[in-house]
Amino acid sequence: MSRARQPPLVTGISPNEGISWTKVTIRGENLGTGPTDLIGLTICGHNCLLTAEWMSASKIVCRVGQAKNDKGDIIVTTKSGGKGTSTVSFKLLKPEKIGILDQSAVWVDEMNYYDMRTDRNKGIPPLSLRPANPLGIEIDKGRFPQKDLEALFPGMSADFTSENFSAAWYLIENHSTTSFDQLKTAVVNLKKQANKKNEGSLAYVKGGLSTFFEAQDALSAIHQKLEADGTEKVEGSMTQKLENVLNRASNTADTLFQEVLGRKDKADSTRNALNVLQRFKFLFNLPLNIERNIQKGDYDVVINDYEKAKSLFGKTEVQVFKKYYAEVETRIEALRELLLDKLLETPSTLHDQKRYIRYLSDLHAPGDPAWQCIGAQHQWILQLMHNCKESYVKEQKGNSLLHSPMIDLDSDVRPSPIGHLSQTASLKRGSSFQSGRDDAWRYKAPQQVVFVEKLTKLVVSQLPNFWKLWISYVNGSLFSETAEKSGQMERSKKNARQRQNDFKKMIQEVMHSLVKLIRGALLPFSLREGESRQYGGWEMKSELSGQWLTHVIQTVRLSSESLTALEIPNDMLQIIQDLILDLRVRCIIVTLQHTAEDIKRLAEKEDWVVDNEGLTSLPSQFEQCIIHSLQSLKTVLDCKPGEASVFQQQKTQEDVCQLSIGIMQVFIDCLEQLSTKPDGDIDTAHLSVDVSSPDLFGSIHEDSSLSSEQRLLIALSNCRYLERHTFLNIAEHFEKHGFQGVEKITQVSMESLKELDQRLFEMYIEFKADPIVGSLEPGIYAGYFDWKDCLVPAGVRNYLKEALVNIIAVHAEVFTISKDLVPRVMSRVVEAVSEELSRLMQCVSSFSKNGALQARLEICALRDTVAIYLTPESNSSFKQALEALPQLSSGTDKKLLEELLNKFKSSMHLQLTCFQASSSAMMKT
Repeated sequence: MSRARQPPLVTGISPNEGISWTKVTIRGENLGTGPTDLIGLTICGHNCLLTAEWMSASKIVCRVGQAKNDKGDIIVTTKSGGKGTSTVSFKLLKPEKIGILDQSAVWVDEMNYYDMRTDRNKGIPPLSLRPANPLGIEIDKGRFPQKDLEALFPGMSADFTSENFSAAWYLIENHSTTSFDQLKTAVVNLKKQANKKNEGSLAYVKGGLSTFFEAQDALSAIHQKLEADGTEKVEGSMTQKLENVLNRASNTADTLFQEVLGRKDKADSTRNALNVLQRFKFLFNLPLNIERNIQKGDYDVVINDYEKAKSLFGKTEVQVFKKYYAEVETRIEALRELLLDKLLETPSTLHDQKRYIRYLSDLHAPGDPAWQCIGAQHQWILQLMHNCKESYVKEQKGNSLLHSPMIDLDSDVRPSPIGHLSQTASLKRGSSFQSGRDDAWRYKAPQQVVFVEKLTKLVVSQLPNFWKLWISYVNGSLFSETAEKSGQMERSKKNARQRQNDFKKMIQEVMHSLVKLIRGALLPFSLREGESRQYGGWEMKSELSGQWLTHVIQTVRLSSESLTALEIPNDMLQIIQDLILDLRVRCIIVTLQHTAEDIKRLAEKEDWVVDNEGLTSLPSQFEQCIIHSLQSLKTVLDCKPGEASVFQQQKTQEDVCQLSIGIMQVFIDCLEQLSTKPDGDIDTAHLSVDVSSPDLFGSIHEDSSLSSEQRLLIALSNCRYLERHTFLNIAEHFEKHGFQGVEKITQVSMESLKELDQRLFEMYIEFKADPIVGSLEPGIYAGYFDWKDCLVPAGVRNYLKEALVNIIAVHAEVFTISKDLVPRVMSRVVEAVSEELSRLMQCVSSFSKNGALQARLEICALRDTVAIYLTPESNSSFKQALEALPQLSSGTDKKLLEELLNKFKSSMHLQLTCFQASSSAMMKT
C-alpha cells in the first residue's frame, strides 16, 4: 500500500487577473501524479477541470471560466492528496461588450457569436448584446406579478429597446425598492452615458473629417463649373450631370476600396480558420499525438485523450470533425491490436498482463482479453514443461542442451541441494560415503533428478501468477474505475462464474502434465501405453538409488507446499499427493532392494577376526546396514500434512514384508556360503583372538589358516548371536519405523536361521564325532581282543584314552572359538560316542568275568569323565551298555573296579581338567 501524499498547494498563477476564458498557468506543489489523478480545479469558485491540462506535479494549464466572484482562490483536488489550498488569488475582470448601437473600429460579427464554454457556434440575436443595466445601479427585482403589470400598462413594455418602452414599468419591475439617493445616482449615470455618446459621435466625425472635406471640394468644383457655363443647356442638364458625377464617384470609391475590402474579407476568413484550428487543435493534433504516445508507451495518455475526443466528437455532424475522428478511431483500433499482441506475448509479468487488460478494457476491445490471456498463459506453461523434458532427454542421449528462451529461466540448472548431495554421497549402490573432494568432480546428479528440480521450479514460478491472474479476473480487480462505471466489471464477473469449470480443467491439465512428466522420468512403468511416448523417452540404464529418490520426494513435497499456499483447492492437488505416495513406495522398495545387494556383498568383507565372545564383525555390519537403510527412509516414511501412510495399501505391506524377509534370507545365505565354501574358494584370513582373555585355550596359532570346522564354529557362534540379539534389534527398528508384519518377518527369519544353524551344527558334529565313533570298534578289538577270554583288568585300555583325547581336542577347538558352544557340541559328541559304545556292548554274545569287569571299567570311566555333558539320550545309552554286561557278584570285583577308576582319573587328571568346570556355567545354552 502506497504512502499518502501531501495535499496540493498552489503558490502562483500567471496572469493573476483577466476576463473569462483567459488562459492561465498554475504552479505549486503536489498537483497530482498524472492526468487521471487530477479530479478537481476551481478558480473563483468556478469549475475549470474541463479545460485543465496537467503538465507536471508542479504545473497545470487551464482557462478561467465565467465565475460569479470577481476575486477568489485557486483550489486543486487530487485522488492522492485530496483537496488542496492556495496562497495566491485570481482577479476576474469584466469584459467590455460592444452594443448593437455602439460605434466600433473593428468588425463585430453580430449573427455568429463564438461561445468558448462549449466549443460550439451558437446564433445569438443582436438584441442579446444590449446593456444589461442602463441605470448603472444594483437591480432589485420586485415581486409584482407579471399579469398585474401588463394590466397596469396595457400595450407597453419594460424593454428599453422597444418602441413601446415604459419607464415606469421598468422602474417598478427592477427598482421597486431602490432608495431615492440611488435613483439620483442613476440619473447622473444616464447623463454621463449621454455625454459619452455625444463625445463618441463627435470623435467619430473628427476621425472621418478628411472624407467630408473631399466631398465638399468635389461639390464646390461642380458648382463653379455650372456658373461659368451660364447657359440654359447646362442648367437643363445639370441634374443629369450631377448624377453622372455621383456615379463616377461611387465607381471610383468602389475601385479604391475593393482591394481593401477584399483583403479584409480574406483576413476575416483566415482569422476564422485559425480560430477554429486553435479552438479544436486537440482533435486535429490527436492522431499524431496518439502515434507519439504509443511509441513512448504512454497508453494512459492515449486512452484519456480518446475518451475526451469520444465524448466531444463521437456524435458530431461536422464533416471535418468526422474525418479526423475517423482517423482517431483507426489509430485506436491499431492500438487495440498492439495491446492484445503484447498481452498474449510470453513470457510476461503479472503486472504487465493486468496493465494491458485494463487498457483493452478502457478501449472497449471486443471479446474477453482477460480470458484470452489466461488461455495463452495456460498453453505457455504446458509448452514450457514439455520443452524442459525434451531438452533434458536430448542431453541425456548425448546431445548438447539447447538453450531456449522458453526454458532458460535460470542459469543454474543444478540447485545447491543437488550439488551438496552429489558431493557427499556416492551414486554407486552399496558404496560408503567418500571424500567430498573426490565426489565433487567424479559424480554428478542424474539427469532425471535435475529435470524434476527444473520442472518443479518452473511450475512453482509460473503457476502462482497464473492463479493470481484468475483471482483478479474473478473479483474484477483487473479493471479500472471507468470499467466499473460502465458495468464492464459486472460482465467480467459473470463471465468468470461461467468459466470456472474451464479454468479448473486448465489447472488439472497442468497438474496432470507435471505428474506424468515426473512419472515418465522416475516411474515409467506407471504410465499407460499411449502416454509413454509423450511423457517418457528417458534412457533407463539403471534405476535411481534410494538417496536420489528421497531427494526427489523432498523436491516434490516442497512444490506441493508452495502450490497449497496459493489456496488452490485440494482436489486439484490430490494427484500430486498420489505421485508423492507412489514415489515414497518406490523409494522404499528400491532402498530395500539395494540393501539386499549391499548385504550380499558383506561376505566379501568377512575378515574372520573373532572377539572374545566368538563373533566376527559380520553380524554387526549386517545390523548397521539395516539401521542405516531405515534411517535413510525416515523422511520418506514420515507423513507430511495431507499425506497418507505409505503402508495403507495391502500390496505395499506385502511387498515390503517380502523384501524385508528377503534381506534377512540373503544374510542367512551369506553365512551359509561363508561356512561351507571349500578352502580354495575362501579368501582366507588369519584367525585373531583376544589374548587378554583368561578363558582362552590357545591351540590355534596366528599364522594358521582357518579350517572348515573352525569356519563352521564361527558361523554357529554368529548364528547364536543373531538369534538372541541382532534379529530382535532389527525387529525393534522395523517397528520403530512403522513397518507392518514385523512378527512375520521375525518368525520367518528366525525359522530360516535355526534351520541354517542346525545344518551347520550337524555338519560340524559329523566332522568331529564320526572319526571318534569310528575309532571305537577297531580300538576295542585291537590285538585280537576277546571279551570271553581276557586277563584281569589292569586299567583303562588305550582306545578309550585316545577317544577321550579326541573329545578333549574337540572341546579345546570349540572353547577357543566360543565357550558358549562347548556344552552343545560336547553333549552331541558324547551322545554319539555313548550310542556307539552301547551298540558295541549289545553286539557281544557273552562276556567272561574279566571281560565283563573290563567292559564295566571302561564304560564307567567314560561316563564319569563326561558326566557334565550327559543328556537323557547319552544316559540311556550308557545304561543300556551296562545292562548288556553281567552283574558284579563279589565285593572283590567291585573294589577292584573302584581302584582302577580312581587310578584312571588320577593318571589322566591333567587331560580331564576340561571336564571339571562348573556344571551350571557349562550347561548354559
